[in-house]
Amino acid sequence: MTRLPANPAADPARNAAIYFAADGYDPKAKGINGRRVAGESFLRGYLRHADAAEIVSLTPRSSDEALFSQMAIAERPALPHRAVALRNLHQMAPLGTLFYPSPNFAAETWRRAPFGHQAWSICGITHTTSTKGVMQGFYDLRMAQQMEWDAVICTSRAVLASVLHQFELIDLQIRQRFGGTPPARPQLPVIPLGVDTAAFGPDAAAGAALRKRLGVAKTDVIFATIARLTPYEKFDPLPVYLALQAAQAQMPKGTRLHLALCGIYRDDLSRKVFEDGARRLMPDVGFHVLDGADARERHALLSGADAFAFVIDNIQETFGLAPIEAMAAGLPVLCSDWDGMRDTVTPETGIRVPTRSLTAAHAEHEGYRHLTGTDNYVQYCAQASAMTEVEMPALIAAIVTLAKQPDLRRRMGEAGRKRAQEMYDWARIVPQMQDLWQELGLRRRAALTRQAIPRAALPVGPSPFALFAAWPSRQGGLERERFIATDLPHAPQDLLALRNYMAQGRQTERTDLFVAVHHAIRIAGAAGETRDGLATSQRATPVMVDRVLIWLLKYGLIRRI
Repeated sequence: MTRLPANPAADPARNAAIYFAADGYDPKAKGINGRRVAGESFLRGYLRHADAAEIVSLTPRSSDEALFSQMAIAERPALPHRAVALRNLHQMAPLGTLFYPSPNFAAETWRRAPFGHQAWSICGITHTTSTKGVMQGFYDLRMAQQMEWDAVICTSRAVLASVLHQFELIDLQIRQRFGGTPPARPQLPVIPLGVDTAAFGPDAAAGAALRKRLGVAKTDVIFATIARLTPYEKFDPLPVYLALQAAQAQMPKGTRLHLALCGIYRDDLSRKVFEDGARRLMPDVGFHVLDGADARERHALLSGADAFAFVIDNIQETFGLAPIEAMAAGLPVLCSDWDGMRDTVTPETGIRVPTRSLTAAHAEHEGYRHLTGTDNYVQYCAQASAMTEVEMPALIAAIVTLAKQPDLRRRMGEAGRKRAQEMYDWARIVPQMQDLWQELGLRRRAALTRQAIPRAALPVGPSPFALFAAWPSRQGGLERERFIATDLPHAPQDLLALRNYMAQGRQTERTDLFVAVHHAIRIAGAAGETRDGLATSQRATPVMVDRVLIWLLKYGLIRRI
């Protein structure tokens, strides 16, 4: 496993602080899906291959920080790691970019606003773009404080076309509604996802053991698929079954085709569709389902299969990481001519089967029903899949071609391994991302200075006591008042423990400050204490002391005089 050494002289403009929440990077604990698998792969790849003097993490929770530290130490222990709290995001300096593992970073533009829009760049990345949340997120991004020195990495040319189409619709609405020019868009570079190609090197012994366990003869041909096993969110298996059964009829005597699926069923419906369909539609083809949560099973299948099949017909897919992994394992790829695979799988490395969908008018009702909540996401994806064709004759012909020509499979597999190493290893991808972050810094520094937005003036998140100023009888700080302690026989720490604000993870100030302020007022006796005097004696800001005093008044532990 190759790792770059730490480089104290590395340009910080080429580095980025990594926003890390376990949900985006931990498939083992949070559940396996493409976004988390890609997120974990990126982080490990970046930790190994970044030309950097340090790694900076931004985590919302202490548990996230502990997980990040664990991964950083495991992947590159010699590289210094610095953690920055989200409330002090400006402390990422001298790094000038925040990497956010999603395209939906509108909220991060507001977090930046009080520090000035040029304080840093924000770089997101696409995964699935078909959800209502992501589509709404792009709209929100254009309406937020997004700047041209921000970026959304598009992982394929197909994704770029999709994002540009939505941006055109959003910008049209901006012109029509506000009569003005839309703000500059973020940068939209196409940078593919990567893999650790060395991790997918085939294990001949594991592959042979798998074939023996499945009862696959040496003359048989296994088509492997590693994917989420859902007919509505990944691929419809029934056309694949029909094609395999038709191809089996063209096989020479003694050669049996097998389909080995390695994945996880989302629900009982998925299991029924996959398994009942296999029994009914391809009785002459071997059918095997392996545990997709077991990394050993995944590796054994890539080592023991003859070809990799990824016949996707679903708008949920955007890039297709699994075919890259299969190429790294030396397998030829049979895939649909679909989304990112149109970039990654070439005629030298596999066969892409033509696809066809209908026009925008044919599915405008599906888009509208999804938007307005009549249809859920599963229904939306399933309906789009039902109106998408993977050409059956071409699919059958591709299966037959690969099954009958072991030399072709070998040549394609060798070409695929070389292509994966040269184009999709993280050692090749990480420098492209670092080039982008450096470019964003140049754009940011060349732009005209833009004023910061004070926190209280953020239009989507003003202070609640500004937004709800009409609620109370009066408002104001406590600078003109004196306070004495009451004889209530309770300590602040006991009442705080009883109320237990920390069960929700937040308390207005530290418990020791509540205790210290209350003690200072109590020992002041009848003369009492002022807010400013308490601020001086406790080495706290007046705002902090006000936040403590209002709570002590609320609970009757002190009173005004």
